[in-house]
Amino acid sequence: MSYTTHIKPISFLKANAAQVLRDLAANQTPLVITQNGEAAAVLQDVRSFEKNQETMALLKILALGNAQIEKGHVSTAAQAFGKVRKNRHKVSIKATA
Repeated sequence: MSYTTHIKPISFLKANAAQVLRDLAANQTPLVITQNGEAAAVLQDVRSFEKNQETMALLKILALGNAQIEKGHVSTAAQAFGKVRKNRHKVSIKATA
């Protein structure tokens, strides 16, 4: 996606803040704010920000999983389910004691 049409100077933001916020919410497209002719910030609506944060969290989980695989920290599904069953059994014993 190209942001070349979504670039505004900070003076535009100052003069049109309410409209900019409405446009961000409606379009869900980030807006690049420039200061002295150079990109200074990116402004986006809250929903898009939250979606990006969720995506980043999922990507981090995937990266951590891949790192564990590369290090050989893996187990079969049967081993994993066995471990869960064993731990669940321990918890139920403690709960009844």
